[in-house]
Amino acid sequence: MIDPRRLVVLAAVALLALNPGMAAASPAKPKPAVVPAVAPLPPAEPLPPPKIYLFRGAMGPIFSTGMDRLAEKLTKAGFSADVYEFTICRWIGDRAIASYREAPAPIVLIGHSMGGLCSVIISEMAAKENIPISLVITIDPAHATDDVPLNVERFINIFLSDSVLGGGNVVAVPGFRGHYASYDLKENSRVSHINIEKSDDIHRQIVDMVTQLPRIPPQIQVDAVPLRYLVPGDTLVELWDSGVRLPVRRGDTMASIAAANRVPLWTLAQSNSLPENATLTPGQSIIVPRHLTPPDAAAAMAAPAPPPAGRK
Repeated sequence: MIDPRRLVVLAAVALLALNPGMAAASPAKPKPAVVPAVAPLPPAEPLPPPKIYLFRGAMGPIFSTGMDRLAEKLTKAGFSADVYEFTICRWIGDRAIASYREAPAPIVLIGHSMGGLCSVIISEMAAKENIPISLVITIDPAHATDDVPLNVERFINIFLSDSVLGGGNVVAVPGFRGHYASYDLKENSRVSHINIEKSDDIHRQIVDMVTQLPRIPPQIQVDAVPLRYLVPGDTLVELWDSGVRLPVRRGDTMASIAAANRVPLWTLAQSNSLPENATLTPGQSIIVPRHLTPPDAAAAMAAPAPPPAGRK
């Protein structure tokens, strides 16, 4: 008598012989999902050159001639830079807005005395039209100058707080998220309201800053810390655009941080309300002036340059 279990085995063998495909009846391994390739983002196109509007103060052709000299230097550097009287401020503001709508390009406003007040007025006009202002530089603006509106990306005020003709200690409106730096030069006895806009050193830095604007990578404005300095007498001004908070590492000192970031020690003392020889704690946050374009790592670690000579 044949064992029934053997019959089952024989039947299975016969079935496989009739249907060989059944030998591969085990579940097939799932094919890996095909992930579509993500095309890389195209590189950001460089911004067009900025359009620069400069404004003289009262009796500008006599007392604000530094604006004309600065315009000449900007034009020589390849920029569109024109000088106007503050008395036609709103008319120029309308023209700047119309020009932006026709061909958007960064707007730079620079003004001395009443021309500084005019620069902020035009910024306010642009804000109502949702037009950004790339850079505003006011040079000893009038006391009546309004606060900096929210549409300004970078604002720099160079002034004399004890000036009667200027002295505008301009601040930003609440909620301002751009880059802000204020420089009070009242301790420099060589600077007055009628020569503050004529500094060749400041002109050079403004030309450099305007040149860099279209090339700088976008900076997150939320981390920009406002800077307000009383500049020591006979000290050259360096036009930082704002400050940044950096953590203190073990072994850091005020002097070593200043050297590593290529900034004067007095700026750290003022920014952080600390003495220049303050003892720092690892993890502590410290405000450091930020360059418009950060220096490379090697340059940042170089020994600081000797202190500059007094202003001529």
